[in-house]
Amino acid sequence: VDGPFITVDCLTIPEDLMESELFGHEKGAFPGATSKKIGKFELAGNGTIFLDNIGEMSLKTQAKILRVLQEKKFQRLGGSRVLDINARFIAASNKPLEKEILKGGFREDLYHRLNVVPIEVPPLRNRKDDIPVLVNTFLAECTTKMLSSDALELLSNHSWPGNVRELKNLVNQIAIMTDKSIIDVSDIP
Repeated sequence: VDGPFITVDCLTIPEDLMESELFGHEKGAFPGATSKKIGKFELAGNGTIFLDNIGEMSLKTQAKILRVLQEKKFQRLGGSRVLDINARFIAASNKPLEKEILKGGFREDLYHRLNVVPIEVPPLRNRKDDIPVLVNTFLAECTTKMLSSDALELLSNHSWPGNVRELKNLVNQIAIMTDKSIIDVSDIP
């Protein structure tokens, strides 16, 4: 698929702004809409839309997403022109959506529409071999410091209940708080 990769974090966008973010809006579509806004679907064009934390999306918005997936068309809020969408959709959730369906918090039809090629990423505690690669990647993003083998072993043996985000935050904290070029066990909180 040619085109941009557009990320939408469904957890961080307030529900009352979600439709405007996804579909865009025309000037005057609602109070405060002082100009036209291009939404994420239109920005994606022939690219990819990544709906992160889709389990946090309201049932109302889920229904609208389902319609876009089925018809490959949408309209900006307040608009009359039908726009085509040819983007690939990828969705992620940290909630088990099958359980959300049973509780009435996620649409089963949307789940089946999105669940074409499921990819389950096991928790970091079950992927200990990934930890050294991730640590070195995160360190390289923020510093030239290195981790001692003992420090790396300590990190590899932690259970990481917050998964990769927790590991990244800790690595960033260590990089900021340590003056030494080689980070050792004693430098890890």
